[in-house]
Amino acid sequence: MAVKFQDYYVTLGVERTATADEIKQAFRKLARLYHPDVAKNKVSGEVKFKEINEAYEVLGDPEKRKRYDELGANWQENGAGFGSAGGGPRGRSRANPDESDFEFGGTGFSDFFESFFSGRQGGFASARGAGGPREAEEFVHPGRDIEADLLVTLEESLQGSQRKVTLRRPGMDGEAERTNTYQVRIPPAMREGQRIRLAGQGGPGHGGAPAGDLYLRVRFARHPDLRVQGDDLYCDLELAPWEAVLGVKAKIPTLAGGTTLKVAPGTGTGTQLRVRGQGLPREDGTRGDLYAVVQLQLPPTVTPEEHALWEKLAALSPFNPRKLP
Repeated sequence: MAVKFQDYYVTLGVERTATADEIKQAFRKLARLYHPDVAKNKVSGEVKFKEINEAYEVLGDPEKRKRYDELGANWQENGAGFGSAGGGPRGRSRANPDESDFEFGGTGFSDFFESFFSGRQGGFASARGAGGPREAEEFVHPGRDIEADLLVTLEESLQGSQRKVTLRRPGMDGEAERTNTYQVRIPPAMREGQRIRLAGQGGPGHGGAPAGDLYLRVRFARHPDLRVQGDDLYCDLELAPWEAVLGVKAKIPTLAGGTTLKVAPGTGTGTQLRVRGQGLPREDGTRGDLYAVVQLQLPPTVTPEEHALWEKLAALSPFNPRKLP
């Protein structure tokens, strides 16, 4: 089963020399455009949103980006990364069907990502079953567990969802390849790293032993505006200097679309404004909080009239941020 190379730089529309800030800006711009809640075409928008997330998952991480750049588009020809922990596709031995290369669909990640950047150690097959090729037909050991990442949006974590996931298995000993389809329920309050277990859907057992399990490990999709810390969500609230001084009513993003936050006069940069109950859901039915982190932004240019007003303010104000108490 061929693994198709993914050009993440093309996906984000940036040059290979792009800085970390340029990559982040490109991701946020595209993610806002194709987010399932706002995309004009929900189906194509969801597909594009997942592609953008996968690209940023790699290019937004310095270590993953370095490894990706070292692979290059000719990774199949030079065999880069094969067989090493955390490297390229593993488990391609046809002698042992438990170690065959599987292909997933509907998880939100490409097989290229699953092969190189999923974070698994040792490939799709875990160490539950005995390793090594089959020594004899009567050799008894349970099937190996199979594991893949499942891209879950923060909105899905809030509301829960259903996902159709397919698993294609290569044919062994003259058998035709098989494709299994599963309706996977993603319950509310799932967290990054938690796993959904499909019992008995992993590698086949031998000598009458039971089959392994299929595990789908939750990976949160990057949100263009919200960050996750435990049960809480964080966003940046960018204010102009006069808004911070005078106060303002500003709209901030939430998982439900947005809410208006009242910013008190004299709010400084770095201040965290809490909105209760707008974070991620907990298992007990409550929710974490949402924090808006104030960031002051200066106008990139000013007109002569604006410059004169700033000079007048500087002359009138006794405030000196560098004055010792």
